[in-house]
Amino acid sequence: MSTRRLVVIGGDAAGGSAASQARKRQPDLEVVMFERGRATSYSACGIPYWISGTVDSEARLVARTPEQHRAAGIDVRMRTEVVGIDTDKGVVHWRDLDAGTEGTEPYDDLVYATGSVPMRPPVEGIDAEGVYGVQVLDDGVALRAELDSGRVGKVVVVGGGYIGLEIAEACRMRGLEVTVVDKSATPVGTFDPDVGRFIADGIRSEGVELVLCDGVAGIDVDRGGRARAVVTESGRELPADLVVLGLGVRPNVRLAKEAGIPLGTSGGVAVDQRMRTQVPGVWAAGDCVESVHRLSKQRVVVALGTHANKQGRVAGINVGGGYATFPGVIGTAITKICTVEAARTGLSEREAEDAGYSFVTAAVDSTTTAGYMPNASPIRVKMIAERRSGRLLGAQVVGEEGAAKRVDALAICIWNEMTVDEVLSLDLSYAPPFAPVWDPVLIAARKAFEAVEADTRS
Repeated sequence: MSTRRLVVIGGDAAGGSAASQARKRQPDLEVVMFERGRATSYSACGIPYWISGTVDSEARLVARTPEQHRAAGIDVRMRTEVVGIDTDKGVVHWRDLDAGTEGTEPYDDLVYATGSVPMRPPVEGIDAEGVYGVQVLDDGVALRAELDSGRVGKVVVVGGGYIGLEIAEACRMRGLEVTVVDKSATPVGTFDPDVGRFIADGIRSEGVELVLCDGVAGIDVDRGGRARAVVTESGRELPADLVVLGLGVRPNVRLAKEAGIPLGTSGGVAVDQRMRTQVPGVWAAGDCVESVHRLSKQRVVVALGTHANKQGRVAGINVGGGYATFPGVIGTAITKICTVEAARTGLSEREAEDAGYSFVTAAVDSTTTAGYMPNASPIRVKMIAERRSGRLLGAQVVGEEGAAKRVDALAICIWNEMTVDEVLSLDLSYAPPFAPVWDPVLIAARKAFEAVEADTRS
C-alpha cells in the first residue's frame, strides 16, 4: 500500500495549520507545502507594529520557521510558486522563483490556502515606484526598507480601513506627515457612521490628516517614474514621498478558478463546514475561502488570521482522518489607531437591514474605569437588538485604553443568541481600576432593553 501524499499551497496561517494537523494525526503521511515567499506561519497583522518599531524584529512575527516545519516532517518548498493545478491527474505544477526550474508534484489530498491579494484601484500611476501594498511579510520588508532610507517625509495612505489606519499610525510614530484618503464619510466603513465619527476625531487628534468622501483619481509621478503625489477625485493634490495602499484585500482564487474548483457567491472558494471544496480530495482554508455568517446566513469572505488558523486546523484534522467543522463567523474585529481602540461584532445597522432584520439601537457614553480613577478614559458602546425578541444582533465599542476588548464578552453573547435582557443580567467583574460599578456593556444592554420594551408597547 503506497503512502498518501498531501500537498498544501501556501505556508502561512491556514496552510501551516493544515499541514501540521494532518501530519500530527497521520505520522506516515507525506506532506509537501509550497510557499512563494520567504517566511512561513507569520503574523501579517503584526507588520504595521514592526514597521512602527513597536516590535523590534521581523523574526518576532514568525510563529514557525521553515526549519521548524521540516523538523515536524513537512517538506517545505520555499520561494516556490504553484502555477497550475490539474485535478483530473492529481498534480500541481510549480516554479522555483529563484532558480527558475519547474516541475510537478502529485497529491492524494490538496489544501488550497493561497490567502488574499491587495485591492489595487485601476488608476494611472498605481504601479509606479514608491507605491506599496501591505499583504505579506515580504511587502512589509520592502516598505520598512523604504521608510528606513531617510528619504520619506510625507506618506499618503489610500484607504481608511483597518490596515490603512494601522499603517498610518506606524508612519506617524516614526515622525512622518501622514494623510489618509477614503471615499467613505467616516473611516473603517464596517462601523456605523456615529461610531466612525468618534474614530475619526481620535485619529485627527494624533496629527493624521483625514481626507474623506474623496476617492483616488490617480497617482502623479516624477520624471524618474516615482510617485510624487496622490490626486483625488475632487482634484486635490496630496504631495507624497511614499504611497501605501490600504484598500483591503480580495481572495486569491485565480488558480482555483483556472482549475475548475468552484467559487461561491462571495467570490471566495466554496467550501462546506469541513473545509471541503466541491472537487473530491481538494480542501481550502483561510483568506481565499468564503464562510457562513451566523446571523445574516450570507456567504462572506473574512480575511483574518483567527479564522485562517481555525479553518486550516479543521482541514488538517479531516485530511488526517479525524472529524472537525468550522461553524461560521459573526464579524468580530478589533483595531487600535493611535490612542483610539475600536471593535465590533455581529451586524452593523446596514448589515442588519440587508439581512432583513427589524431592529432597535442603543448607545451609551461612559468611562473604562470608575469615573474617579485617574486612568478613567471615555468609551462608547452601541448595541443593535432585534425588535420584539430583543436578541442581540450587533455591538460596537470605541474608546481609549481598556475599551475595545469588552467586545469579546459581547461576541460570546451574540454567538449564543442571547437577548439584551440576558446580557443585562451577566455577572461581569467589577473593581474601580477596571470598570464602573455598572460596566458600560451593562449600561448599553439596559438601554437596549428599554428600547426593545418601548418598541413593543408602541
